[in-house]
Amino acid sequence: MVGAKPLEKLYLNMKKILIIGAGAMGSAFSLPCVENLNKVTLIGTHLETKIINKLKKNRFHPSLKKLLPKKVVIKNYKYLDAELKKKPNYIVIAVSSKGIDWVCEKLIKNYQGRYSLILLTKGLAKFKNRLITISTKINNLFKKNKLPYQDITSIKGPCLAVGLINKVRTSTVIANKKIKNALKVSKLISTNYYKSEVSKDINGVETLGAIKNIYAMLIGASKGLSGSNLPKKIREKYFHNTSSSLFRDALLEMKNFSKKMKGLPETAYGLAGLGDLYVSIAGGRNSMLGYYLGVGRKYSDIKKNIMKKITTEGSDLAIEFGPIIKKNYKKKDFPIMFALINSICKNKILKIEW
Repeated sequence: MVGAKPLEKLYLNMKKILIIGAGAMGSAFSLPCVENLNKVTLIGTHLETKIINKLKKNRFHPSLKKLLPKKVVIKNYKYLDAELKKKPNYIVIAVSSKGIDWVCEKLIKNYQGRYSLILLTKGLAKFKNRLITISTKINNLFKKNKLPYQDITSIKGPCLAVGLINKVRTSTVIANKKIKNALKVSKLISTNYYKSEVSKDINGVETLGAIKNIYAMLIGASKGLSGSNLPKKIREKYFHNTSSSLFRDALLEMKNFSKKMKGLPETAYGLAGLGDLYVSIAGGRNSMLGYYLGVGRKYSDIKKNIMKKITTEGSDLAIEFGPIIKKNYKKKDFPIMFALINSICKNKILKIEW
């Protein structure tokens, strides 16, 4: 519209965004979407009925400890089929990696044309005894049902959901094989507190967004690994010598792993690698688990007596994909990753070959 005011232009560019997954990240992501004057619907999975009922009642999210925006439409998973038939412009996948099959089943069932998907899910997947990214898995499932490849944009980087919902200044990387599509999503969701950079290295961005949790555990273990014979007071005060060494090693291995997954090594220096690793070390659950491994406790003991009800993505990744990593890759290329995998999968005390 010629001569339209800025606000009118925003309304003209309004998109229908459907977010599948009412967990912390999916719910927090609704904020920048709705503040860009998009029409946003948040729908829970079949495992999130309780949280959806609570949100519909008072809009207060129990994990985020924050009210969701009034303009976000909140619905039960029973309405998912109907929402998909309305042909939203973008579908945000914000479920756990284990929920990808369920989401794809719904998308394929209601298929009316190529989707524009925004992937918030972090993790990896297996295909014919090798590792693949989640976006590759999604397109493999569509291909299996004789459907074309879908357009997938993956958003990764140092973004804690609680920080985002509170409008803490945040930067993420938006990756799509077609850079113009990444730019479209960037314009769709960016705000003065939620900034983004774009990349076409979707393989590297997704890979690093997953494996950084393993390295967060390793660096979290640095207090205990700084010297088993040292007094606790010395270890607590001067462990940064050890953590910096592990951080350097982690970055080198992340570069190599990105390359193995057909991503760019330099992506490890960006928000999905170095940036996300830093956030996970600073206050994440994976870093906490790493601390207990570092002081000599075994994985089974930690999960049974200390972190029984706390999900740690890094250990889940090590258990599920550790055997594949050990089979397909060489220990000399990933020595500290192999040490962590052995500690968790074999339930042994963590040891690093310095």
